[in-house]
Amino acid sequence: MSHGHSHGGGGCRCAAEREEPPEQRGLAYGLYLRIDLERLQCLNESREGSGRGVFKPWEERADRSKFVESDADEELLFNIPFTGNVKLKGIIIMGEDDDSHPSEMRLYKNIPQMSFDDTEREPDQTFSLNRDLTGELEYATKISRFSNVYHLSIHISKNFGADTTKVFYIGLRGEWTELRRHEVTICNYEASANPADHQVHQVSPQTHFIS
Repeated sequence: MSHGHSHGGGGCRCAAEREEPPEQRGLAYGLYLRIDLERLQCLNESREGSGRGVFKPWEERADRSKFVESDADEELLFNIPFTGNVKLKGIIIMGEDDDSHPSEMRLYKNIPQMSFDDTEREPDQTFSLNRDLTGELEYATKISRFSNVYHLSIHISKNFGADTTKVFYIGLRGEWTELRRHEVTICNYEASANPADHQVHQVSPQTHFIS
């Protein structure tokens, strides 16, 4: 099945149309393993912590016991910190077979701790969504804009008319590279730090590696 529609600067296609055989498809959507789940936030979730549950293995996307539903209105905002740098290539959003399914998704990169007030700014990419009940419909990102992502915010801004929005699965496809964080250098330094020169040198690795 092919999808020839335009979606606000990004197209969509079935994951089944991709070149990988079925056993490889789950690996393609393995970026959930590179999310810092302890720091992941989902704003306006009706049940605390439920937003984390939609980032799961592709093979478990049909598990409808894990989902997130919005609370006060139809909007949801996911703040997703990665454990390295990500080149994001595609996203799957799987919902319910009713009007609670998301109808618009807006992506923002590298804005940690985003709030709903921040969503008034221009997103890096916007998608009009179709109902996807099986987790097969992928929305391709503009890779040039999402080639160096350490934090991704997904704003579900609309659904198809229900009071609340429900999401069962979010799949992220792309590449991950390890961040060379200054903390590693600091940890090594601290492990063998000389108290006499500790105060003099502790700032140096931070400044060097952050820049």
